[in-house]
Amino acid sequence: MGRVGEPRGEGEINVLGGPLQPCGTDPMTGFYRTGVCSSGPEDVGSHTVCAVVSTEFLALQRELGNDLTTPRPEYGFPGLRPGDRWCVVAARWMQAYQAGAAAGVVLAATNARALEVVPLEALRRNAVDVPDDLRELD
Repeated sequence: MGRVGEPRGEGEINVLGGPLQPCGTDPMTGFYRTGVCSSGPEDVGSHTVCAVVSTEFLALQRELGNDLTTPRPEYGFPGLRPGDRWCVVAARWMQAYQAGAAAGVVLAATNARALEVVPLEALRRNAVDVPDDLRELD
């Protein structure tokens, strides 16, 4: 898991092509626990999708062996509750999408690296941060 105080997203872009925005600080998210879905060579899982987790998403992840609700203090992981914003592994988000249990996505805070695994259209369908000018989604 990430180390506190590493990369903060400077220079990284989101899936809309703009600067990568913070995902969440309560709980503090990101592979590097900086609040941003930053990714680097150490992040082999690609924790790049800023998700607003739901009961369904958390239940599916638990079924699949990815328990996101149990605190793991040794990794700086508090355990998640529905409504928390968290940088999730792109492949895990895609798995939930394919199963009909995708979490909402904050596009401005989702790292462009997520597009290596997840099609932009799938992220758009689950966007919870729709911009005023919808042309920004094109």
